[in-house]
Amino acid sequence: MLILLPPSEGKTPAGAGVPVDLAALSFPELTDARQEVAEALALVSGREDALAKLGVGASLVHEVSRNTRLAHEPAAPAHSIYTGVLFDALGYQSLTPAQRRKADSAVVVVSGLWGAVGFADSIPAYRLSMSVGLPGLGKLASYWKPKLAAAVAGHAEGHLLVDCRSSSYAAAWVPDPARTVSVNVFTERDGVRKVVSHFAKHTRGELARHLIVRRGKAPETPAQLAKAAAEKWTVELVPGTARKAHSLNIILED
Repeated sequence: MLILLPPSEGKTPAGAGVPVDLAALSFPELTDARQEVAEALALVSGREDALAKLGVGASLVHEVSRNTRLAHEPAAPAHSIYTGVLFDALGYQSLTPAQRRKADSAVVVVSGLWGAVGFADSIPAYRLSMSVGLPGLGKLASYWKPKLAAAVAGHAEGHLLVDCRSSSYAAAWVPDPARTVSVNVFTERDGVRKVVSHFAKHTRGELARHLIVRRGKAPETPAQLAKAAAEKWTVELVPGTARKAHSLNIILED
């Protein structure tokens, strides 16, 4: 089982540590592409119109400035750099050592800067969304799509993929639909169902944690995943097609 997560928008910078070693990250086939994106990001982040190009507000000027010196910034494990609603719900720091090892091997974070990283990979804090276009590279989802397909597909072979990514990150890599289950979250009141956003992040984080901490064998099929999720929530499994992944719908009471 692999759990695919999007990165958090905000990051918690490492307090100390050595800089990132691109070749030491998971999926080393992406090293050259990571270097290319990092260089393009540094150039854009040093421009007067950097905030507009990166689609962020003035309050994030210091985070954008950090993009210009990522090769020298201290790095730390991805599970401590990525913070926010989803990652707080996953609660890595409260896992046991055995559960942390399970999370490190199961979680893959799809990133606009790195392409994809493992949960234990050491990276610096940065600011870059997958929806951004960089000069010379174009939209990052399109840039990464063939590269991730080549680098991550082999690693994912034989695994059930629990896809908790948001739409822009899901567009950067489309895995085998037969082995993939996208996770959706709805609220329901009086039979009326609504898609949620904030609670979706939280619930996806809770699902990731549940799959990591629960005892027994990890789910290997969509049906087994739905059964595991049903231990905590009301769920429904929508079968996929030859071109579309299965869907696990988690229904929360409004």
